[in-house]
Amino acid sequence: MSYDIVIIEDEIDLGNVISEYLKLRGFSVLWFQTASEALAHYSANQLDNKLVIVDVQLPDMNGFDLASEMVKINSNQPFFFLTAHNEKQDRLRGLKIGAIDYISKPFEIEELVLRIGNIINKFSSAPNVPVASGSGFINIGDIRYQKDQLFLRMPDSKEVSLTVRESEVLDHLAGNINQVVKKKDILMALWGNDDYFNGKSLEVFISRLRRLFKASEQVSIENVYGLGYILKVK
Repeated sequence: MSYDIVIIEDEIDLGNVISEYLKLRGFSVLWFQTASEALAHYSANQLDNKLVIVDVQLPDMNGFDLASEMVKINSNQPFFFLTAHNEKQDRLRGLKIGAIDYISKPFEIEELVLRIGNIINKFSSAPNVPVASGSGFINIGDIRYQKDQLFLRMPDSKEVSLTVRESEVLDHLAGNINQVVKKKDILMALWGNDDYFNGKSLEVFISRLRRLFKASEQVSIENVYGLGYILKVK
């Protein structure tokens, strides 16, 4: 069985409050108190959960390391971190792993629920871009983008998987080929705000897409200083 939300949180009172509150809001929830238990279950079941919430300070494994192991199993798994710290380096580390969001303790449970609802809604209503009829692929220069299955077919026919967030960023750019897409517009659409840390997270995803596009002679992403990005197709 897959779940809307998987929580890995060792504080019993907090884990119980989050779990029960989310269940009351209609979410299906699975809660683990240790990283080893969560990873064993995740590895055995290959679950396609809508969101995984990871506490950074777990008793048996660093939350960053746990998230990295989960991403190895399912590169498309959305997740975000809970932490008692608000240090810049920790936040950037989480974002570089691919975290969608990051919330510092103590927090209001209503804020957490709101963020969770926004994330799940965005995943089920990603922006549309034109698709070649009957193919299921979107042609972007010499690259073919399979949006539904989250992969790119490169010019050498090699298939490369995308994360959900990489796909969302690409959707915004691909819907405006050879036009400037404002950084602020992407941040507001995908993260709901344009703060510093979300901006850094977007830069990470842009860098990942750029690395993939190095295999193409026709497709590239360019910065427009102080404004945003252009997906250029020759």
